[in-house]
Amino acid sequence: MNPAIPDYKQVALVEANSKPLGVQLVSSRKVNKASAATDLVALAQCVQKADEFTKANCGSKLTIIADQIRYLQEQARKVLEDAKRNASLHHAACNLVKRPGTMYYLYERDSGQGYLSIVSPEEWGASCPHEFLGAYRLEYDQSWTPIMETDKRDAENQVIDKIYSAQQAITAGATTQEILGLKPGFKQPGGAQRLEVLFTADTTSSSRDSDKDPQS
Repeated sequence: MNPAIPDYKQVALVEANSKPLGVQLVSSRKVNKASAATDLVALAQCVQKADEFTKANCGSKLTIIADQIRYLQEQARKVLEDAKRNASLHHAACNLVKRPGTMYYLYERDSGQGYLSIVSPEEWGASCPHEFLGAYRLEYDQSWTPIMETDKRDAENQVIDKIYSAQQAITAGATTQEILGLKPGFKQPGGAQRLEVLFTADTTSSSRDSDKDPQS
């Protein structure tokens, strides 16, 4: 069958009733509205177009769900890998009380034992006695962050702290300008600029404070 030609057999018409509400009609043909011969084709075209839109919408939604499933699978894989790494580092030999926020360096002895130290390979220099495996920072939630990912983790924590502080200020009844640290009369930006101001207001203030001489 040519897909360009609609199949009128798919059109479902309302059944005729010669006794509506139990009243016998003299002639149901005269009561019903007379339709042109092309109306059936037009109805078939509407049904065909609706089927095409239904399939397209269903396909696009299934594609989104498939992408979400792949994303969740990737997240689950990362969670398991992080858990395995965290457990391995927590069980590594260490003669020090591990404190959050401290960078620890993982070494491996010739015997195969891994241990944590606060002495970096740079501090050891050429006299480093064992093989260096990596550097990790202990977080306050007892997770470990590789040294290459600490900047990313710090940026995420700053965003979270900013959102939490804003929520606390809203709960306390502070105004939007007070939350963002803006001067009175400041015109609020819109859209993405508002989010940029929200997340960078404290960063800018901290940068300016750091430029000042602490002894002045």
